[in-house]
Amino acid sequence: MTLRRVVSQPVTVAALLMLGAIFTAGALANRIVPQRWNDLNLSAQWQNHPPTAAWPHLMGTDNIGRDVLVRTIWGLHYTETSALLGALLATVAGLCIGALAAFYGGWLDAALMRLADLAATFPVIVVMIIVFFFLEPLTVAKTTLILGLYLSSFVARAVRARFLSLGKEEFVEAARALGASNARILARHLLPNAAGTLVVAATAMVGQIVLVEATAEFFGLGISSLLRPTLGNLVAEAASTGIGANNQLGLGWWVWATPATLLVAILVCVNLVGDGLTEALDPRTRR
Repeated sequence: MTLRRVVSQPVTVAALLMLGAIFTAGALANRIVPQRWNDLNLSAQWQNHPPTAAWPHLMGTDNIGRDVLVRTIWGLHYTETSALLGALLATVAGLCIGALAAFYGGWLDAALMRLADLAATFPVIVVMIIVFFFLEPLTVAKTTLILGLYLSSFVARAVRARFLSLGKEEFVEAARALGASNARILARHLLPNAAGTLVVAATAMVGQIVLVEATAEFFGLGISSLLRPTLGNLVAEAASTGIGANNQLGLGWWVWATPATLLVAILVCVNLVGDGLTEALDPRTRR
């Protein structure tokens, strides 16, 4: 029924297909482009060269001869890796925290939710500044871990609210009356009925991590493009180097436009998919 409602939304389906195609390209980066992101073409004619229909530099090069398309695909690969793994970590950790808080209540609920509230009081850019100060240089693994744990507090509160709502339902009370164990109630009754909340939360976390990572990198607080390219630090690198005409001092528009366009496409698609899933899974919208 839910799948049918998702399929009936053409905008959601189109966004899901586009997002799947983008992420597939990122996952297969080493198959799509045989070069590495830092390979140089030192020929003068290929330095800061605009896009061309001829191989080998379809989307042009930067001011030291690095292929923009190759760097963008590898940037997509690492951005995607960080976003998906970070969203998975945030969802799993948030599920565990929220489930424990809602199911057992009392002092455990109070302690876990106060910790979640404390984490949520810090703006994410402040968190990135603190992390950058203590853990520099940042890597994909460090960024994924920190953002996943930070965002788990938001997932935990959503899961807790859903579990508290489900705990008042008659089928849960009936399971308790029949002597079902806590583990059985969690596994057989609460988790399946909270799946919609988790799917929507996980989708939102993907977009959040992509946006936060790109914002932090634009201000020089994220992963350096010298270590690993991401869509965010490729745009930041172009901005810091200088965006100008096709010359040795300024980078051409194609150097920043290619990763920036892909970054915007990911964020738009994730938001559209999230909105579509929310509408499909919300019982209040069902006829």
